[in-house]
Parts: sequence; structure tokens; C-alpha cells
Amino acid sequence: MESRRPETVAAEPLLPQPWIVREVIRETGDVVTLSLQPGEGAAAMSFGPGQFNMLYAFGVGEVPISISGDPADASRLIHTIRDVGLVSRALCGLQPGALVGVRGPFGSRWPVEDQAGHDVVVAAGGIGLAPLRPALYHLARHRARYGNVVLLYGARKPDELLFGVELEAWRQAGIQVEVTVDHADAAWRGNLGVVTTLIRHARFTPEKAAAFICGPEVMMRFTAAALEERGMAPERLFISMERNMKCAVGFCGHCQLGPEFICMDGPVFAWPRMRRLIAIREL
Repeated sequence: MESRRPETVAAEPLLPQPWIVREVIRETGDVVTLSLQPGEGAAAMSFGPGQFNMLYAFGVGEVPISISGDPADASRLIHTIRDVGLVSRALCGLQPGALVGVRGPFGSRWPVEDQAGHDVVVAAGGIGLAPLRPALYHLARHRARYGNVVLLYGARKPDELLFGVELEAWRQAGIQVEVTVDHADAAWRGNLGVVTTLIRHARFTPEKAAAFICGPEVMMRFTAAALEERGMAPERLFISMERNMKCAVGFCGHCQLGPEFICMDGPVFAWPRMRRLIAIREL
């Protein structure tokens, strides 16, 4: 089952629209969540889980950031951003009332609706939980439509775990939430190890399950391989590849990965399309 091109696409793909920062949430030391509302001339934006926007920090530049909010709420945009460069640092430093340029939404979606009646495994590494959060909102809201739903989430350290309130809310909604860290502190009482070590705890039937995976590429490779070993069909594994995008519309070529253009064909791909490509160091 291949990820589909979006029904929701930007009306003016190269023209940023003004959005206003309504709220700034400091998630961790270097991760910030921005809540945006439409500015003058901008319209509310509907989007699908897995899609992304190009966010423009005026006077600095723009970067692709996955939408991490609830797809059922079109009145605001939520973006979770890690401070890793000039543009992301500028965005992380914004205060309520500031303007952000927004182009989007772009890209393919997590095929959540296609999994009705099936088990769903969501595997996230670090800030990779942010692009998966819209899918988890959908799964929690429509929990009765699905079989077992499992979230496997790992971070480097306990203080780098994201969305603690949501993690508990998803547990209360009937999602099995398993969390691990690579390096524990004295107060940590949870799992220790990489995300793949959580698979043995997950309750799902491989023959009727699908998986959505997002995180560092090495994490996605090993998680997909481990789920295949558990018996999940490779065509029912989906990963997100948000890498090196500059224009979001296929003009610049920065996001090309072999024959694929991540911004045009992704960022959500079925695993068989990516399995060989992301293992090639030169790409």
C-alpha cells in the first residue's frame, strides 16, 4: 500500500502567507513548539497527518517543518522545531505576536485512514515524534476503528522526551505507550535502550498490522528491519524522510534521493521505495 499524494495542497505554493505566533512552548532545552494563527490575508489551513509547511523567518530564510498539531483543528498551526541552524534558531527565538511566513501544506500523508480494522504500530525517535503526533491524535480520536495501537518512543535522555501530557492522554485513550531512553539519570525508572528493544513489549498481530516510523535514518532502518523480522509485510511499513528540502515544489533539487524528490513524492514513503536508497552513504 503506497502513501498517497495529498488532497490538501498549497493554493499559492511559492507565496508565503503571514501567520502570527500565538503561543510559544519550550519542550526541551533546544526544542520549541510554536502555535500560529492566521495573519492578515491568510486563511485557516487544513492538512493531513504527515504533511509539512515551509516556515519563513523574516530576514533569515525558510525551512521545512512537519505539522505537529491536531488535523481536526484548522484554526491554528502547530510546529515543533529543534534549534539546529540559523533559520530554526530564529524560529525558536520568536515571541508571541511575531510574524512567520508559511507556505504549504505540502507532501504525502501517513495513511492512517487506510488502517481501519488493523493494528497500528507508531515508532518514533527523538523529535521524530512531532511528525507522528497528528497521526496519533487521529488514532486516539477514532480509537474504536482500529485494533491494537502501539506507540514505541525513544529519546537520548529523559529530559529530551517530548509531549509528556500527550503521552499520558494517549495511554488513557487506549494506546499502548512504551518509552525508552539511551542514557538514564538517577531518577529514571523506565526502559533503557534503543527503540527496537521496545518491539518485544508491543501487542500487535504482524499479519494485520501497519507501522509508521519517523526518526534518524539509522533508527528507521533498524526499526523497519526488526518489524519485518517480527512478520510485518514491508509494504505496510511507512517512513518519513524530511531531508534537505529547500523549495518544497521540486525546483531546486536539494531533496533528491536517487530517483525520488522527497518534497514532491514524500515525505511519507512506503518502506520498499526507501529501503535501498537510505542505506547508500553517498546519497
